[in-house]
Amino acid sequence: MKTINKLQTAAVGLAAVLALSACGGAAGVSSTTEETKSLTNNTTDISEGVQPDAAAVALLPQSYKDKGELTVAMDLHYPPTTFLAEDNQTPIGLNPDVARLVAKKLDLKLKFVDTKFDTIVPGLDGGRYDFTATTMSKTEERLKVLDMIDYFRAGNSVAVAAGNPLNLTVETLCGKNIAVTQGSTGQLKRLPALDEQTCTSKGQPSINAVTLPNVQEALTQLHSKRIDGVLYDTTSLGWAEKQQPNSFTIIGRVNVGSSDLTAIGLKKGSPLTPAMQKAIQSVLETPEYKKSLETWGLESGAITDAKLN
Repeated sequence: MKTINKLQTAAVGLAAVLALSACGGAAGVSSTTEETKSLTNNTTDISEGVQPDAAAVALLPQSYKDKGELTVAMDLHYPPTTFLAEDNQTPIGLNPDVARLVAKKLDLKLKFVDTKFDTIVPGLDGGRYDFTATTMSKTEERLKVLDMIDYFRAGNSVAVAAGNPLNLTVETLCGKNIAVTQGSTGQLKRLPALDEQTCTSKGQPSINAVTLPNVQEALTQLHSKRIDGVLYDTTSLGWAEKQQPNSFTIIGRVNVGSSDLTAIGLKKGSPLTPAMQKAIQSVLETPEYKKSLETWGLESGAITDAKLN
């Protein structure tokens, strides 16, 4: 455990990849590519030069103008959407890019708070943070306490051991041990829906959900064969697979149980919501939004409508 923790610290956001290497990853495969090193060393603020949106600023409550700053909660351990650069202090990825652009559109400074994923919603509801941009999908439960504004299309996929030695498919996971992360849509919605659709409704053994704190631990356990698969964000699995070829195999997407649209979240009825929606819509129309998607290999997730849910 001590060795893995050291490697995770050194990786600074690529811990999912190096955790695999720490457990004896594929021989001769570099833990990071030159392209990855270039990306994770780049701490340039994508919002530099972007101008505020006058219409969004006009909707901003005076209390926010007086404070001059927004606080955003993110779990900074999920490349390529939300993680830390190799300086171990600069948030990078799609979500930090979007948050910086939103703040710039509102003519406000931005403060990041690294927050465990399953504590973000209670924190927003309790007023500890102004908003979150952390690849959070919309669920009925979240919408009871949050205003959520669409900004990206993601979804979940299932990863299994390299080469898929058990010949698994998304439809044949009955009785298998499948990891999900604590508080995620995969845990709360997608895996239960998949289990009901493919297993329990057909008299088959239920999928055994193994709840783990983060994807690094899940991929480590998959590599050591303590679990049979991992249900996680398609974007992050694709990133990890690209950085560490032949470490695992993605067998398919799981789109039951929840929308694949992800949304920025604010406390339900927040006075900030109208200005935030206007700012996000403005961001979606910028070349910087498209540039961020391209940088992180997420072009297919682009959307054009910042819908308030």
